[in-house]
Amino acid sequence: QVRLVESGGGLVQAGASLKLSCAISGHTFGYPAARWFRQAPGKDREFVAGISWSGYDTSYADSVKGRFTISRDNGKNTTYLQMNNLEPEDTAVYYCQVQNYWGQGTQVAVSS
Repeated sequence: QVRLVESGGGLVQAGASLKLSCAISGHTFGYPAARWFRQAPGKDREFVAGISWSGYDTSYADSVKGRFTISRDNGKNTTYLQMNNLEPEDTAVYYCQVQNYWGQGTQVAVSS
């Protein structure tokens, strides 16, 4: 059974930074990519960033390009999301996804 556990969320002011972590335990098949999604109140869950197993290929939603950076440490089975220059619009629950598995989410709240 694969388990994903996110951490690192919190309440910050606009312009601040946070670094989210997603610890992955259990056996995954192949060399899976990892992705971060977020869901704001009353809105659909949306893609934020993705990274290949090697870490060489990354992709981002237009709304976070230049501010967020996704990375991973396969030795630690952990994926990260560095979020800089946070905006109130970034307020959401952030989820990690690997294959068909999801974490429970970590809350990020940004005040203006």
